[in-house]
Amino acid sequence: MEVILKQDVEHLGYTNDVVKVRDGYARNFLLPRGLAVSATSSEKKQLAETMKQRAHKEAKVKEEATKMADGLENKTLKIGAKAGEAGKIFGSVNTIQIADAIRALGFEVDRKNIKLKGEAIKSLGKYEAEVVFHRDVIRTIPFEVVEE
Repeated sequence: MEVILKQDVEHLGYTNDVVKVRDGYARNFLLPRGLAVSATSSEKKQLAETMKQRAHKEAKVKEEATKMADGLENKTLKIGAKAGEAGKIFGSVNTIQIADAIRALGFEVDRKNIKLKGEAIKSLGKYEAEVVFHRDVIRTIPFEVVEE
């Protein structure tokens, strides 16, 4: 069954994408929660008209996301954490702390758009995180966990 997504759905697609999913997934999960609508011919025509009107606005948003990503390109974030012996930190570093470090540099990124590469960060050192600024603008940002 083809559906038009009304919201971003992780591992499936972004808003206004036309995707093909299994009938049960569409009927029992996507449609009742309002995440998608059936892709009938009239809905597709309406989507095409909406996308034509939004094209200019979308290009502007993508340009701003690219500027933000380029601004963070050559910067290494430093995240402070309390550490014990042998460089192990108490707790772990998460996306909230990374979002706060990016915010301190003057860029606004939602923590939900940050994915840590690898396992949980429980020791001092250098790591990388993948940041989604826009559906087409995804960057890998290096960061360093240092002792406070």
